[in-house]
Amino acid sequence: MKKSKKILALAAAAALCLAVLAGCGKGQNTPPSSDETGDGAAKPVILVVSFGTSYNDSRDKTIGAVENAIAAAYPDYEVRRAFTSQTIIDILAEREGLEIDNVDEAFDRLIADGVQQVVVQPTHVMSGYEYDDLMAAVEEYQDQFASVAVGAPLLSSDEDYSRVVEALCGATAEQDQDGTAIVFMGHGTEHEANASYAKLQDAFHAAGKTNYLVGTVEATPSLDDILSAVQAGDYTKVVLQPLMVVAGDHANNDMAGDEPDSWKSTLAAAGYEVEPVLQGMGEIADIQQIYVDHVQQAIDALNG
Repeated sequence: MKKSKKILALAAAAALCLAVLAGCGKGQNTPPSSDETGDGAAKPVILVVSFGTSYNDSRDKTIGAVENAIAAAYPDYEVRRAFTSQTIIDILAEREGLEIDNVDEAFDRLIADGVQQVVVQPTHVMSGYEYDDLMAAVEEYQDQFASVAVGAPLLSSDEDYSRVVEALCGATAEQDQDGTAIVFMGHGTEHEANASYAKLQDAFHAAGKTNYLVGTVEATPSLDDILSAVQAGDYTKVVLQPLMVVAGDHANNDMAGDEPDSWKSTLAAAGYEVEPVLQGMGEIADIQQIYVDHVQQAIDALNG
């Protein structure tokens, strides 16, 4: 197909953009709905790309739930899986014999299967390094397909931030009591997309949720920043939740672990009652719906 028949639009950190032009593939552990359409052509594919996790229960409840929501919303598409973390892919292959494609393998599989129309939907929270790498792969493979649309990460448009705040407040409504700080732990990054955490904090404040605090494991706001913010308020209890799609290693160890430097231990040592909640954002139906809607926006761009 000629390049004039393709469109490419990239998703930026604060605005929803879409890409039309590249390609992808499927994780072998995600059964396809069908290989072909009624006329013998390969079905269009939605490739859901996640960082991945070796925590089986969380993977099924989060990444799997997002994939299932997308599959239910778009029955005319085959839904496939790819992970960006080769380390996690290797762990799952060695430990359980579970085969999951990385992004390049996913693209190669799509080409081999004769797929021509692809929607790539990342489950990344923001457009950081992982998303940049995905878009580089899209560009590399773009000429192998008739059309590819790339959906935006979770936090892209202003509307996304408002919807995420609403979803997280709904998921923590029972814990949102007087004297309780609700603290979300994100990953953090040296990428400029780290500004997304401050923007999300502003969105909580704009919604009147001043007791909702956003921190990161590996960047800013740091645990020290969170501790200072909690101490500045009239709180006796802290509820900890991951600001990540899955409740994986960071959530189980850095956030809720028993080591002295974990978030739970640090806040408990400061005199607070601490309640860790190991629920990845992918478990929340309203978060799943945002990804579903981003797929639709990608499809609309493809057809526009």
